[in-house]
Amino acid sequence: MNKNSTRIVKAALSAAHLTGADGWLAPRTRGMGAILTLHRVTPDPVQPFDPNRILKITPAFLEDAIEDIRASGFDIVSMSEVALRLALGQEPGQRPFVAFTLDDGYRDNLEYAYPVFARHRVPFTVYVPTSFADGTGDLWWVTLERVIAEAGHVRVSMDGTLHRFDTRNAAEKEIAFDRIYWALRAMNEQRARAVVGELAASLGLDMSGQCRELVMGWDELRTLAADPLVTIGAHTERHLALSKLSLADATREITGSIARITAEFGKPCRHFSYPYGCARSAGPREFQIAQRSGLATATTTRKGVITSRHAKATTALPRISLNGDYQDMRYLRVLLSGAPFAALEAFGGSRA
Repeated sequence: MNKNSTRIVKAALSAAHLTGADGWLAPRTRGMGAILTLHRVTPDPVQPFDPNRILKITPAFLEDAIEDIRASGFDIVSMSEVALRLALGQEPGQRPFVAFTLDDGYRDNLEYAYPVFARHRVPFTVYVPTSFADGTGDLWWVTLERVIAEAGHVRVSMDGTLHRFDTRNAAEKEIAFDRIYWALRAMNEQRARAVVGELAASLGLDMSGQCRELVMGWDELRTLAADPLVTIGAHTERHLALSKLSLADATREITGSIARITAEFGKPCRHFSYPYGCARSAGPREFQIAQRSGLATATTTRKGVITSRHAKATTALPRISLNGDYQDMRYLRVLLSGAPFAALEAFGGSRA
């Protein structure tokens, strides 16, 4: 989402909060509860060129969010509890729930997020791509950011044409990142990775080294998983957009990661998250593969709250993003009310 779109969404959320619409609509629109999507938790300040800032929140905001969620009458639960509540159905007078989930297994989840969760006794789930934990993964969006941050211009082949982007200042860098990022997301996965690999090689950047720098290895994950508050879920093997793969490859990515997580932690892996998680990255075929794999839940990034109808779609659960552009409790309260998603559905959209 570009900055103009973000400003429009923020204005709409602020208006909903100021008018009190989130409060009076919540009993009718918030459903059973919500699953939150997080990635990184770090105190690092936002930089002038910081396109992956949406993946980061501060430990202070995480702490404020936990306190506000509890004060607003939500139970904070594990993903296993989400599955149980969906199976049992919502009881009269039952409090709504919130579940915290973090994608990719960044090291700051252990260094900065875990102390906050532990202090408040909050359960959470970390979804791990197995190649990331192996230290061989490809965080191409980080590599792309670093290439553009260091270069004065970049040349990229897109749609069979070589494009040159000037990247002399933060504004030019933002434009280049946005154009290239979305072009890569539309490409064949192997081709997209190759394009970023070529850019990294031109500046001598070690993509696997970046993975080892930013993501937890298996021993760190075991340290985290020793706390009963923590659930380790699967997030495929190579963090690929599954819908772009053949049926055999998509199945292998899902089932292989589940088997590896089970083996590494000595207990069944029951929870999964689809990489990217949007409608273009995972759909009915992937939901069926996950269902056949015996999972209790699988989460998307399609926006919405959890309702009773998701009892029949436990491998296609929506989430709400807790991201760096929306670190304001007003926005979180409106999103947890479910009102924006109900409005979208009423006007022809979908809550997933």
